[in-house]
Amino acid sequence: MSDLPRLEEAHEPEALSQDTIINNMSTEEWKRLTQVRNIGIAAHIDSGKTTATERVLFYTGRIKQIHEVRGKDAVGAKMDSMDLEREKGITIQSAATFCDWVKKEEGVDQKYHINLIDTPGHIDFTIEVERALRVLDGAVMILCAVSGVQSQTMTVDRQMRRYNVPRITFINKMDRMGANPFKAVDQINAKLKLPAAAVQVPIGAEDDFKGVVDLITMESVYAEGSRGEIIVRKKEIPTDVQALATERRARLIETLADVDDDMAEIFLDEREPSIEEMRAAIRRATIALKFTPVFMGSALADKFVQPMLDGVCDFLPNPSEVANTALDRRQKEAPVKLIPYNSAPFVGLAFKLEESNFGQLTYVRVYQGSLKKGMNIFNARNDKKVKIPRLVRMHSNDMEEVSEVGAGEICAVFGVECASGDTFTDGTLPYSMTSMFVPEPVISLSIKPKNNKDLPNFSKAIARFQREDPTFRVHYDTESEQTIISGMGELHLEVYVERMRREYKVDCETGQPQVAYRESVTQRVDFDHLLKKQTGGSGDYARVAGWMEPYSELTENKFEEQVVGGSISEKFLFACEKGFHAACEKGPLIGHKVLGTSMVINDGATHMTDSSEMAFKNATQQAFRKAFMEAHPVVMEPLMKTVVTAPTEFQGNVIGLLQKRNAVISDSETGVDDFTCFADVSLNGMFGFSGNLRAATQGKGEFSMEFSHYERAPPQLQKELISKYLKAQTDRNKK
Repeated sequence: MSDLPRLEEAHEPEALSQDTIINNMSTEEWKRLTQVRNIGIAAHIDSGKTTATERVLFYTGRIKQIHEVRGKDAVGAKMDSMDLEREKGITIQSAATFCDWVKKEEGVDQKYHINLIDTPGHIDFTIEVERALRVLDGAVMILCAVSGVQSQTMTVDRQMRRYNVPRITFINKMDRMGANPFKAVDQINAKLKLPAAAVQVPIGAEDDFKGVVDLITMESVYAEGSRGEIIVRKKEIPTDVQALATERRARLIETLADVDDDMAEIFLDEREPSIEEMRAAIRRATIALKFTPVFMGSALADKFVQPMLDGVCDFLPNPSEVANTALDRRQKEAPVKLIPYNSAPFVGLAFKLEESNFGQLTYVRVYQGSLKKGMNIFNARNDKKVKIPRLVRMHSNDMEEVSEVGAGEICAVFGVECASGDTFTDGTLPYSMTSMFVPEPVISLSIKPKNNKDLPNFSKAIARFQREDPTFRVHYDTESEQTIISGMGELHLEVYVERMRREYKVDCETGQPQVAYRESVTQRVDFDHLLKKQTGGSGDYARVAGWMEPYSELTENKFEEQVVGGSISEKFLFACEKGFHAACEKGPLIGHKVLGTSMVINDGATHMTDSSEMAFKNATQQAFRKAFMEAHPVVMEPLMKTVVTAPTEFQGNVIGLLQKRNAVISDSETGVDDFTCFADVSLNGMFGFSGNLRAATQGKGEFSMEFSHYERAPPQLQKELISKYLKAQTDRNKK
């Protein structure tokens, strides 16, 4: 048996199945990889992700004491290592750690190596979740037993689907008033359109939540010991739970039969599946993204996090079972399959950067081959060779030095200059991995340091934050002469301004955010523009003619040339296109970008000596501005998909708040004690909304928004914006 499948086969990703890769693996490789799990913990805000991670670390022996996220002892959770995270009680950066979980399998202790990433819940830090899921093989989705599937759960679900990440579900907070795990299971089926079934049922609920029944083995499970560290399994099931357990087990088998062929056969033969058959079916269906098994417990009350860890080992894939592809730059970016063998040439992805006291720390997921200390690797983006001086495994903000990391593992390296999303290889393979999806920023602020002497530190901080976080953008607006920072929400930018103050001692002033308006045309207009200048020596001469009209795609602009008979030569047409794109950068109406506009040049004239590329570029820009103003231009404003969740008694207040902002409410759902409202609102109307919402709901309401699309601005706003822009122009010209 060969150690490696033929590498030519890797160029046919469909031809090389994951099974072939696994079957050709050497025994020790297979043994090592089957005991590795790369998982992330993702969920809605305040569902208990960090608390659950804290318990995982405690039960696996990584930490000796448990500290709560908002605990009285003011230590804060281990995974929230930033001071700001501890104060606010939220996770801002995803933290990576690793631990070893010893699981009993047929009486034998099996040690599993788990790389775990705890991700933030706030939509503002959505990139942290994106990049964690980009490199993980599986995830634990946590739901609250009372609220079930919430708005951010849906975003997390979308991200998991985008990267094909299988997941198991853990219903947390089973000891809370109004806990109803089966409502949550139904919501996963209905709202997330993902078949789900409970693999446990609770014994007792709310205050007297005592244990769970394992539906696969039909045993009762109890947590004993001061911190629930001793798991006790008993054969007898309490009589009051027996009927429920039998019914839910039947439903589990039925759901599995719908998504797994082997289980369907057993089901049709009306035969009782064995424990092994059920486990195998759950694992197959979960890895195939057709099913999620649902576990229950309460992390804060130290209950049943261990069975969930067993579930991670039982049902989530090891690195060899997940298909990962790269793009081969020699073969016109054809996809190639990566083979998780240590003996193969090295390919890894830098998915997260952090500044530490020792320089830039780069988190790397090794997909193929192994990474050794002192090894030379190449950055696929710029073909630069770098040497790995230090290789560490991360445990939140502590680290352990290692000399080698194998395929399928996650580690961190020091002293490597790169950007988030860069691919590294050992130089023999021209591969690059596809980068992750980066959402567009939705909110901007103008920012400047209070004292000019802080400028060097201010620049340092801005540069570092941009490298670390692709959703944090900075640009200098020459028009308003302001530095503009853009991000995913008010909280996102607030956190960065606060971090500048704490980490770089730079106090900043921020101004009213600028909304990213866009400009567009609504009618077709013909133009014929002549640029003619004679200044002694060679002058400027360019004539361009054609038409401008709205373009069907509101997301981009289109330039087309339909010149017949060579009245404008090729190189001048290229200059025309450049001129068009330059003119689109700053529209004539209010100085914002132009979208959804198409320009066609079909005629023109050149002069023997006076025509130049510059002349044609300028002529196109002038023609564009003139035609644009004649084509009934409009200002487009960004509309945000807004989801507001608040207790039911405040429903009237919240709807009132949204209507005041001219929101278009598309849907609302009323739960047991809270309701969720979905609306499209203009970003301009959403400034200061978080403060108003807190006031209207006694601080209990929360909302998330992400960019939806551009829509015409109301005429009144359009007038205001144009007059403001003209006033700013005249003021500047006076200077």
